[in-house]
Amino acid sequence: MSKEKKVKKPRISAGKLARREAMAGYLFVLPWMIGVVIFLLRPLFTSFQFSLNNIRITPKGRMFNFVGYQNYTQIWLEDPEFPVELMGYMWSTLLSVPVIVVFALIIAMLLNGKIHMKGFFRLIFFLPVIIVSGPVMNMLVADGAATIPSMDIQAISTALDQFLPHSLVESISELFNNMIMILWYSGVQILIFLSALQKIDGSLYEAAKIDGGSGWECFWKITLPTIKPMVLLNAVYTVIFLSNHGNNAIIGMIQNSMFSGTKEKGYGYAAAMAWIYSLVVTLIVLLFAFLLAGRKDIYERQVIKVKRAKKKEIQMVKKIERRGKANAKKIQKARLRKKYRSYDKNRED
Repeated sequence: MSKEKKVKKPRISAGKLARREAMAGYLFVLPWMIGVVIFLLRPLFTSFQFSLNNIRITPKGRMFNFVGYQNYTQIWLEDPEFPVELMGYMWSTLLSVPVIVVFALIIAMLLNGKIHMKGFFRLIFFLPVIIVSGPVMNMLVADGAATIPSMDIQAISTALDQFLPHSLVESISELFNNMIMILWYSGVQILIFLSALQKIDGSLYEAAKIDGGSGWECFWKITLPTIKPMVLLNAVYTVIFLSNHGNNAIIGMIQNSMFSGTKEKGYGYAAAMAWIYSLVVTLIVLLFAFLLAGRKDIYERQVIKVKRAKKKEIQMVKKIERRGKANAKKIQKARLRKKYRSYDKNRED
């Protein structure tokens, strides 16, 4: 009987498979990287170049006059409005972001409960995100729809002005003035919290209630630690949204400076203002990231320690093996030398 020939299957090494997977990942990320280079890094470099020049628009085109950091110094020394508006923006953002995030979390937890017409209520809370924007928002603010009529904001400001700095009091009063409008901004955050709450395993709550845990304890021990990454995400999203909103006074100042016909201002001056504003926004984002990006869980830290110990052990074993091989080579060379020396002596004798 003829032996059947075994068909050999092609073997793929682990290294080739890893390289193939890495190449597929790079191909998927490549369009995004190209977009970042073209639509983000290049405009950032161009705007920074503009900020170092005094740009004039002439019939022949743009005329660049290099002034260095003069635009930045002029903003802080000769423009009294921009630093004041920037300080007010910082205080108002630091106060508004926690209010929006906490309100969104409360509404998301209510909508995640066992209530009728969940979809209708979710639509109601998300509807302002679609409708209230641009001219509609300006009309509502002008008609006083963004304030709470029963709240005496002047009395609150007068009381706080005795204990707090005036800039902080103005930010707090502005927060109360625009309370309804600020809460209108929480639609996207509510959806993000809802998606995070729906992914929490219900058996965790059941086990906690069996052990005698109350709803308050379940929130602090299960809900909040699980959705903590979403809290950070919503905080960063809220900062970016408030910073780029059309009703932001600083963006209006940058636009007015850009199209100003004076010699001191123009595209370069506006670019310098935009860079200062971007730096402040970045610092606020980093502040919230530092406050909300908590430490790793104790079990994760133990796992990391075990992995590091194993890695050190493997490195030590490899080091011992290398030393053993080196010592074996030295011993072999020494034996060969003795052998050759004895051979040479025998020949001489």
